[in-house]
Amino acid sequence: MAELTTIARPYAKAAFLFAKEQNALAQWESMLATAAAVMADPRVGQALDNPALSASSKAAMLAEICGDTIDSSFRNYLDQLAQNKRLSLLSIIGGLFHQFLSVESSFADVELVSAFPMEDADVSGLVAALKKRLGVEVRVSKQVDPSLIGGVLIRAGDTVIDGSVRGRLNKLVEQLNSRV
Repeated sequence: MAELTTIARPYAKAAFLFAKEQNALAQWESMLATAAAVMADPRVGQALDNPALSASSKAAMLAEICGDTIDSSFRNYLDQLAQNKRLSLLSIIGGLFHQFLSVESSFADVELVSAFPMEDADVSGLVAALKKRLGVEVRVSKQVDPSLIGGVLIRAGDTVIDGSVRGRLNKLVEQLNSRV
């Protein structure tokens, strides 16, 4: 996976710099997400694996499926990816683009996973605390996972704060096993 990310990074950076120059960061993030979603369809992947198709034909096919959701500059970008046999990296490129955008815009995507649906007041309190700790704006997505038993699990990039009952029980088991 690290190799694919290394290969995808220059393409993501080029897309990001172009989109920033064109003042179209949100549009390019959306177009990348659309193209990645189309590429995730196994039928599309199978069709694009056809060795009889030229790189330009593959890019044109993908652009046709994406339809009006992409513009001409993005069609050119798809053509460049196809010429370099990098269309399969679209989802990784989209993820890297989003990371560049979050740094540029000073925001963090935070995932709150709780055992039960959280009240809005609780979410607001956590967001305020995370904003203070991370020093950036926070965009929250919420999930419910009953296997946590209780508490909350917070993921913000590489940072994971496990305040769940399941997490505490796992730590307790580890401590008990290390003493045996």
